[in-house]
Amino acid sequence: MARPRANDYDKKRLSILSRSARLFAQHGYTGTSTTMIAEACGVSKALMYHYYNSKEDVLFDILADHLKHLLVVVEVAAGSTDNAKERLFAISSALLEAYRGADAEHQVQISSLKLLPPEQQEMLKGMERKLVAIVSGVIADAIPQVAKRQDALTPLTMSLFAMLNWHFLWFREGKGLTREAYARMATNLVVAGADAATSDLEQRTKPSPKRVSSTTTEKWRSDRA
Repeated sequence: MARPRANDYDKKRLSILSRSARLFAQHGYTGTSTTMIAEACGVSKALMYHYYNSKEDVLFDILADHLKHLLVVVEVAAGSTDNAKERLFAISSALLEAYRGADAEHQVQISSLKLLPPEQQEMLKGMERKLVAIVSGVIADAIPQVAKRQDALTPLTMSLFAMLNWHFLWFREGKGLTREAYARMATNLVVAGADAATSDLEQRTKPSPKRVSSTTTEKWRSDRA
């Protein structure tokens, strides 16, 4: 007979995920053992297997829970106002708030997603693509001149994600900018820089005028004589 679930099963599962994320961020996924996770959670290895059959399953759930949460907050922010530029700010602010206390999960997403089996990677990457599509759509609404230029829209979208996703490397709570102020700065950098970026792309992608060789010119003159 299968062992019945305890009333606090979900609470303990989330605790295991949180502690495991910190271990994976500190020691790396391959450098963390199931024994280390059990010891950090204050449970026996046997009890660990009541929640997860493998370390791989722990990693997948860390990332799946993290990405599902990000999708929820971004979808809510994307529908918060009719003003596209304010929607973009709302998304930036919501993501930075969602990252509060989740630095470990975020680091594990960046470093360890590729270590999962292909089918699990594809499920998680599907959620990542959905996040990117939502943000890209709002950027296109906020900056009409890039809406039809994928060579500008994609880099602008990924640049905004880069500014937000890597903030944990330097951001310190209570020192310098607030999360809201940095969200506004990142949003303004993307919106204000779009004109210059697209103008530069247009100049660089204009076809060069064909140069007529001197031989061709001389032949044309000879034919006209």
